[in-house]
Amino acid sequence: MKLYGTSLSPFVRKVLVVLAEKGIEVRHVPLRFHDPDPRFRAASPFGKIPALEDGDFLLADSSAIIQYLERKHPEPAVLPRDARDLGRTVWYDELGDTELFPLLIKPFVQRVLRPQLMKLPCDEAVVGQCMAEELPRPFDYLEGVIDGPYLVGGAFTLADISVVTAFHNLHLAGEAVEAGRWPRLAAYVAGILERPSFKAALAARQG
Repeated sequence: MKLYGTSLSPFVRKVLVVLAEKGIEVRHVPLRFHDPDPRFRAASPFGKIPALEDGDFLLADSSAIIQYLERKHPEPAVLPRDARDLGRTVWYDELGDTELFPLLIKPFVQRVLRPQLMKLPCDEAVVGQCMAEELPRPFDYLEGVIDGPYLVGGAFTLADISVVTAFHNLHLAGEAVEAGRWPRLAAYVAGILERPSFKAALAARQG
């Protein structure tokens, strides 16, 4: 089994965490999006990461890949079996992908990707606006729903993986959740990032 995509991507990191949780051996190929590698492009025709190659089966998109892995390797589960818990997990997966990621990635793009990879200057105004005006709304929401170490059903699930994965990119940009304002969220994020599967994913090759 091969997983294509740099571990700098929160979406690749989602899959790496699931693979580690399930103890699935994988060859990690840490290429970046739109890489011309023919097997990668066969699995991901639009050049997005991650992409999976499992024998003759090819698949792209982190959520799709995780659904596939869950069916093929059901234990330990990252998707709940209870209908309500499953629905909430899918909701948090979508929240992480479409609401949190576009905001949490902004400081990372400005302070890491632009100067280091794109040789462009950082726009601190973008970072400041994101931290002061854009992130408080989802942070307030999460502070209000967190009531323990996990988001759904008292167990570690895809909900936790999807919500927390991009916070690592925020940390790489030198920012973090303000613990005085959002104490539950800060403690929750720190706890999830300390999980062995997350540590393994964070140590994976960036490419």
